[in-house]
Amino acid sequence: MNFGEAIELLKQGKLVTRDGWNGKDMFLFIRPEDKLPMEVVNKAISIPKEVKKYYQHYYYERKSKPSIKVTAYICMKAADNSIVNGWLASQTDILSEDWKEFKV
Repeated sequence: MNFGEAIELLKQGKLVTRDGWNGKDMFLFIRPEDKLPMEVVNKAISIPKEVKKYYQHYYYERKSKPSIKVTAYICMKAADNSIVNGWLASQTDILSEDWKEFKV
């Protein structure tokens, strides 16, 4: 399948991969949009201290209920079993016709 068809599968919550990738069991998935309350944000080690400080100040000044919207993005499960957040397609990925659904 082509890249457009692969994107449509991702939107359905499916996993996709390419025959042309060398790494074993590499695949893409979409991390869906989320809304994180500040209690969660404050405990997250993946959010820098200065970003937390900004949002604490932002919500204090507006006296509003603190939560942060995190938009959806594409992730890759890499060959070393790590997850790459915000994966971006290369020109080769975009033009390839070897996309397929990844089955667990």
